[in-house]
Amino acid sequence: MILNASALFKSFNRQNRNTRRVFCRTMIPLLVWCGLVLFGFAAEGDLARPVFEELQLGEIKPGGWLEDQLRIQAAGLTGHLDEFWPDVRDSGWTGGQAEGWERLPYWLDGLVPLAVLLDDPALLAKSRKTIDYILLHQADDGWLGPEQSAKGNYQRRDPWPVYVILKVLTQYFSATGDPRVPVAIERFLRVLDSEIDQRPLFEWNRMRWQDGVLTVHWLFERSGASWLLALAAKMQEQGYDWSAHFRDLPHQEKVERWEHESHVVNNAMGVKAPALRYRNTGDDAARQIALDSVSVLDQFHGQAAGIFSGDECFAGKMPSQGTETCAVVEYLFSLEKLMALFGQPALGDRLEVVAFNALPAAFKPDMWARQYVQQANQPIAKMAQDRIYTTNGPAANVYGLETNYGCCTANLHQGWPKFAAHLWMKDPAGLAAIAYAPSSVSTKVNGTPVWIDLATDYPFEEQLRFEVRVERPVEFSLKLRVPAWTEKPVLKLAGQSLNLERGTFFELQRKWEGTTTFEMNLPMPTLIERRYNNAAAVRRGPLVYSLLIREKWVRVAGELPHADFEVYPASPWNYALELNEKSPETSVLFQSEPVHGNPFDPMTTPVRATVRGKLLPEWTLERNAAAPPPVSPVQSDEPLQPLTLIPYGAAKLRITEFPTLY
Repeated sequence: MILNASALFKSFNRQNRNTRRVFCRTMIPLLVWCGLVLFGFAAEGDLARPVFEELQLGEIKPGGWLEDQLRIQAAGLTGHLDEFWPDVRDSGWTGGQAEGWERLPYWLDGLVPLAVLLDDPALLAKSRKTIDYILLHQADDGWLGPEQSAKGNYQRRDPWPVYVILKVLTQYFSATGDPRVPVAIERFLRVLDSEIDQRPLFEWNRMRWQDGVLTVHWLFERSGASWLLALAAKMQEQGYDWSAHFRDLPHQEKVERWEHESHVVNNAMGVKAPALRYRNTGDDAARQIALDSVSVLDQFHGQAAGIFSGDECFAGKMPSQGTETCAVVEYLFSLEKLMALFGQPALGDRLEVVAFNALPAAFKPDMWARQYVQQANQPIAKMAQDRIYTTNGPAANVYGLETNYGCCTANLHQGWPKFAAHLWMKDPAGLAAIAYAPSSVSTKVNGTPVWIDLATDYPFEEQLRFEVRVERPVEFSLKLRVPAWTEKPVLKLAGQSLNLERGTFFELQRKWEGTTTFEMNLPMPTLIERRYNNAAAVRRGPLVYSLLIREKWVRVAGELPHADFEVYPASPWNYALELNEKSPETSVLFQSEPVHGNPFDPMTTPVRATVRGKLLPEWTLERNAAAPPPVSPVQSDEPLQPLTLIPYGAAKLRITEFPTLY
């Protein structure tokens, strides 16, 4: 790491904070930290190395529809939450009297990467101002943030929200190289190390220890200080045993009471805990548990959009049960970390499924409202005193500002930006495409500047067009993930067609000179997946398809643009489909066009499918949700009629798991 002392002093001058107190609290620890980096104290052990290394924040830029999504997000809640929502505007983290626990850190965890990816001056200024305040108000002993939230029943000096702010700071450092960041992190981790000897991890910070250990590992990789490995081991020992949890999942049915162990967000975060145990210990069993955790969750609580149920605790596989938006974005983050650590192509497949389906489904198309929970079968979204959820309230699936609870309002922001920032990664041999979306990369490989542009409408089309430019000739490997769902994938380069093996990384090892273009075609077969009560879900590539239901949006509370809305069906929803499982493409006919507008708006989505089905009058609402789909196959005396399916993420009302006809 290269320190720019003059830039640091200029930063202090701009803030007019050149006091002896700031100098002592910042520069002296900085010099000590540099000494640790340069001269010792080397760790006795080491961490298991990840397969891939994440690129610096800002080296990847979104393009096409993905850039449009980020700009919609910037124009919506993310870009304006601090202007009107008290828990961010008046947060205890910036000296206010509102909530001083997790909400402002959550917001920053998405705001910072969004600002950098878009290079948006207003968002960059908001990020910088807030982070400057937090760093300049670090306690004398190193604690970061408020001692106690003025709002809410939270314990004093709870490390959990600081885990989140540490993730914010590491992203900020990745983008800016601000030398205050590792100093502040080191000082906080020192005080944490001391405090958990006196008061071990508890409640949320005990369940989410792995999110704190991420930053412990981050600092160790930069300093080599052995006490950090000891701290990581201590946090793991005091934390919840997620390895045992996923080895034999203790909650295999719907949970009828609130508890930490089956809480959906805790589990979405906990998925990466066995992987961090593996990094700490080299335990291959923990590595395998981490890789198996996705299929374990699928087996007992999996939903069609790649997520698992929890409203708020595990709720089984019935498609009307909900999944919290916080769980969607945290599951994405865990998958991104697992992909870096293990490099398994299947993790990239799952990452895309969640990002392209469950993530956009949670938002109103303009991203000024979100749901607390989404449902695979969601023909109505309304206030419901009689409801199907285990512990969620009446407004859980209403689109709004903070319906049910405000954590998702604060936490939704990380989903798209972090997905964009993890599309590409490095390894010792070169670069790797982890997930696909229109994007560009500007980085160095073997000391040579390299630029890659990916032009595509994927996942709304099968073609991916790559352009690789290098400043001077350089040899490196470009690894391209080939999804397991594709059929007969082909790469076309220099007049040759290469057949690819699905479910692998194809390695393009060559000496790159000047500009090289090539195409990859990932044919998307139509797949029918049997699910709850033998219901059918329709998949094509990474997209899941749902019934297009005409929507009637009714404003029920709040002020525009961030009001609360119930959504009612303006067309029937209770259909059984006529499907040919042996040749699905004969019964599900797809039509697509280039992306114009928001692909996750039902009015402008670029891909639609036509199927045939019959009304099933006996399938009705039950407790203000779709009743369980009748066990397939079913009979109906109603006439066959054409129906339209659209991408799950575009359908704000939807049926995704259908009964099928005899």
